[in-house]
Amino acid sequence: MRIQGGYGRGPRPRRAWAGLSAMLLLGGCGLLRDGTGGSETNARSSADGGFVVRYEQPSAADLDGASFLRGRKPMEGASETLNAFVGVARQVGIVGRSCGGEGSGYDPEARRIEVCYEEVAEERELFQSAGHHPADDEVVAVLVETVFHEAGHVLIDDLGLSFTDRGEEDAADQFAALMLLRGDVSGERQLRAAAEEYELSAAEDEMVEDEVAHEDDDEHSPDRLRAANHLCYLYGSAPGRNADVADSSLLRGTRAAGCGKEWALVRGNWMRNLAPLLRGR
Repeated sequence: MRIQGGYGRGPRPRRAWAGLSAMLLLGGCGLLRDGTGGSETNARSSADGGFVVRYEQPSAADLDGASFLRGRKPMEGASETLNAFVGVARQVGIVGRSCGGEGSGYDPEARRIEVCYEEVAEERELFQSAGHHPADDEVVAVLVETVFHEAGHVLIDDLGLSFTDRGEEDAADQFAALMLLRGDVSGERQLRAAAEEYELSAAEDEMVEDEVAHEDDDEHSPDRLRAANHLCYLYGSAPGRNADVADSSLLRGTRAAGCGKEWALVRGNWMRNLAPLLRGR
């Protein structure tokens, strides 16, 4: 059972209007039960800090999802990137597990990021419905972005930054974009995939007309806005390589024209806040 007060990238549907306040400000389950079939990778002693990947035994229905995570290692890749970038004093688990429909999220009391095995099948189905086959790279991209989003919540807590709930979710999205755009063009491709997932999710929800039903109980911005934000950061960081996203159905020309400044502000604010923890730039 997810601890009340935890955070999530948000299981679909993820609905709620939030605005862009965090862009300008930036200024549950129990502990892993080792010995029940789970395992640990890139392990450190409990006295060490940093992000550490672990796996719990999957349910029978989630065997394929667990195998995919172990094989493609999106959690390990994200963990290594995070540990090279920031120094976190207290250890944070990145735990693959069967979530029973709760959705991936960050449990601040247990200090662990939970990545759900079942989301592999859910994300693959979403992308394949849009013509991506076999969609493995897209699934990996979404899971990496998910880990970075949840790590944003970890760092917001550790740094004592203050936001409204929805402002914090916007800031966590921005941290995920920061991590993906720090790398090479593969990070840009993954951010594109994450933006597409939000757009596809929004379209799926609109088909079943449940946006209003979930609008008031989700702290996240609506998926279409989250997709537009990611595309704005992508374009603002490297307009020459990403000119195709400007003046699209998600990113209108009027906003695209300011995405360079918008991204510089988002990146600059996060980097200033991260200064006490930074290991690399």
